[in-house]
Amino acid sequence: MAKAKPKKDDVAIPPTKSDFSGQQLDLFQSFLCNTENERDRLSNTFDLWDSVPRYSVSRQAMDKMRKAGTFTQLLSIPFNYRGRELEAIIQPAWIQNKDSTVTGYYPSANEELIEDALRKIAAEQNYGYFNKPNYRSGVVFSLHMLREELKKRGHTRSYQQIVLSLRILARSSIEIATTDDKNGEGFSINPYFSGLSAVSRSKLDDDPDAKWIVQFHPLVTQAIDAVTYRQFNYAQMMRHRTQLARWLHKQLSLKFTFASLITSFDMRFSTIKRDSALLEGYKLQRQAVAALDDALDELKASGVLSSTQKNEIRGERAKLEDVIYTLTASRDFITEIKAANKRQSLSEKSKEIIVEKNIPAKKR
Repeated sequence: MAKAKPKKDDVAIPPTKSDFSGQQLDLFQSFLCNTENERDRLSNTFDLWDSVPRYSVSRQAMDKMRKAGTFTQLLSIPFNYRGRELEAIIQPAWIQNKDSTVTGYYPSANEELIEDALRKIAAEQNYGYFNKPNYRSGVVFSLHMLREELKKRGHTRSYQQIVLSLRILARSSIEIATTDDKNGEGFSINPYFSGLSAVSRSKLDDDPDAKWIVQFHPLVTQAIDAVTYRQFNYAQMMRHRTQLARWLHKQLSLKFTFASLITSFDMRFSTIKRDSALLEGYKLQRQAVAALDDALDELKASGVLSSTQKNEIRGERAKLEDVIYTLTASRDFITEIKAANKRQSLSEKSKEIIVEKNIPAKKR
């Protein structure tokens, strides 16, 4: 790879003491549960941000692209979000190696785990922050804290691997643009992490006690402000073996909000392939379908689903055109969805009270 001068990460603006408290942050950090053990399993998933296919290129696929000389400068991924046609355009991070060469990285499953773990830490008191006037949110942590959280959830990483992922998240940018011409055109361009800072007495890669500050993507801040996040079983999601199973778990937590013993949820193979972008690497469609079957079996084995029914849609000469999966939730998942629904309802009512209190009397 070509040599280049090191690029500084975008710096996270240090939060003030008041950013670690406030009603909006209290809503984000409060979960509807009965015990501390239950609370430990919970985190928040974000409606729009977690519907963007932003971690779809594996490290193995990147290695193949580098060897073949086909590593792209921009990656465009079309997807749908609640009926809107959108496009994610991702610019890779360029990271300087110890020999001063530079390697490009797209955010992958490794970085997704890092973000999920940091969002869990942000949901703990004294670590997450939210600043309404400057419209930013994030988390303060140490490498040791982050490494222990990952290890606890079954994803052990070295300090060096964690630092690499943090730099990738700070240096990769993502543009989210509308493509359906509904209500005009629009787009936003931001790094995955809007800011990243660290203070250490030694080399950052080797200092487990270094103080790090991450500023989350603006869509996360927007969700915290608008209360469009939902609590879900983060611990269970992190235990899933495959990235596709984790994606499905989040999507079910966001969309299967009517789960009950007498209701089911239909998902098409074509929709999952398009909106997750995790099934594009298979040469044959039957291989991609088999991978999705395995991911759904994983959700059944872990207790998210109680059953799945598969209806193949075939065209001329019995060619497989699509597959409709009818999913039935487990009793535990139904209980979790009902708790999430109740918590969101309470949070929305609390938000209305906050807004009412902040309206000047002369404007009421």
